[in-house]
Amino acid sequence: MILAAPRLRALLTRADELGAHLHIDMESLDSRDAVLDLVLAVLDDRELATGPSTGIVLQAYLRDSPGQLDRVLGWARETPRGPPLVVRLVKGAYWDHEVIEARQHGWAAPVFEDKAACDRNYEELTRRLLDARPLVKVAIASHNLRSVSHAIAYDQATGGDKGNLEFQILRGLGDDLAKALASFDLHVRAYCPVGDLVAGMAYLVRRLLENTANDSFLSDQAAGRPIEQLLAAP
Repeated sequence: MILAAPRLRALLTRADELGAHLHIDMESLDSRDAVLDLVLAVLDDRELATGPSTGIVLQAYLRDSPGQLDRVLGWARETPRGPPLVVRLVKGAYWDHEVIEARQHGWAAPVFEDKAACDRNYEELTRRLLDARPLVKVAIASHNLRSVSHAIAYDQATGGDKGNLEFQILRGLGDDLAKALASFDLHVRAYCPVGDLVAGMAYLVRRLLENTANDSFLSDQAAGRPIEQLLAAP
């Protein structure tokens, strides 16, 4: 924390100068709490109260994610910022790692081991985030048509403004979905990873494992499952 805080503060200051958004990702559970502690501590600085736009990630496959959201919303209530904190809601990318490590140590798995349970949690977190606006800005990151449709329907049912809800799609895997959402004048951000080859290959493998899993939405869609089944409540 002592070494990371000045580096993060410098990045935030530079982003503010450029008028850029800075999003701090959270990957495996091992570093999640440390990353969240760091981000919230640095953003407590009054000099950063008016910018830049900053975001964090909430992983719905973690069983304790509702508690993490409680903490984030509590912080947002106590720390008003000009640009509200952006919360990027994802399912999660390290399911195999978290389950295997837990089994090695004899721990209870920190992730939902049933996809339907994860999907239900994702929808519950979606509703809580949308209800919490304008304390936070919500970004729905999913290629699951049911999850995306649920967010749109709940947003409309609660009188939301399209400009206050963003959908995030991975370039190359969700292009058709991105075009469909944009055609309805919804705010869409295309994610395209950039960086070293080795890290990029690891990222690609994780995405391929997620989207080709037997219970993956994209896999079920490619297998020709009826749309009614794909859109059924988890």
